[in-house]
Amino acid sequence: MPNQAALLSAVAPAFVQGLSLSLGLIVAIGAQNAFVLRQGLRREHVGSVVAFCALADAVLISAGVMGMAQALGERPGVARSLALAGAAFLAVYGWQALRRARQPHQLRAANGGAGLSLAGAFSQAAAFTLLNPHVYLDTVLLVGSIGAQQPAALRPWFVTGACVASLAWFGLLGFGARWLAPWFARPRAWQLLDGLIGLTMWVLAALLVRHVLTASGG
Repeated sequence: MPNQAALLSAVAPAFVQGLSLSLGLIVAIGAQNAFVLRQGLRREHVGSVVAFCALADAVLISAGVMGMAQALGERPGVARSLALAGAAFLAVYGWQALRRARQPHQLRAANGGAGLSLAGAFSQAAAFTLLNPHVYLDTVLLVGSIGAQQPAALRPWFVTGACVASLAWFGLLGFGARWLAPWFARPRAWQLLDGLIGLTMWVLAALLVRHVLTASGG
């Protein structure tokens, strides 16, 4: 029982950090989220679109974390520099989210037009997901470099947390679209969400800085 408690106390922070980081990065007004919401409103290939978006994130996140871990394994100085750069990025990202929280905005998903075939839905999901350069910056570089700071035994839990966040968000958008659409149309709701995202990003940035200082002190 003590060993299980110790394992849980080590695993939980890595899982939660991956979960909160991924949510903070993907929960934003954008073309991909609007497309998933649209498919949910139309009840058209929802499961396939959600699965594609979540799987694409999982592949990119896993490749980023494992690739970064291997690339930085022999370069602790570079790893610390990337961690500090990641902390700076998160701090700026959090500030931008808090600034957005002061301005009303909303997510709209057009519910008109002709329906899409399964191939058409996949092609649009791929375009919105893979042709966006920010996807690679977020998943491969940022999440990858932060995940690589985790001990080797905890990296899979960090990746799992990030992937669970992606799947949960896209699933909520797609399958809960008819319930969520009125909520997303309320500017106040997005202001509250952006405020929460901003604070979360600042907490993660502080944790990264503390990790670097602790590692340097050791």
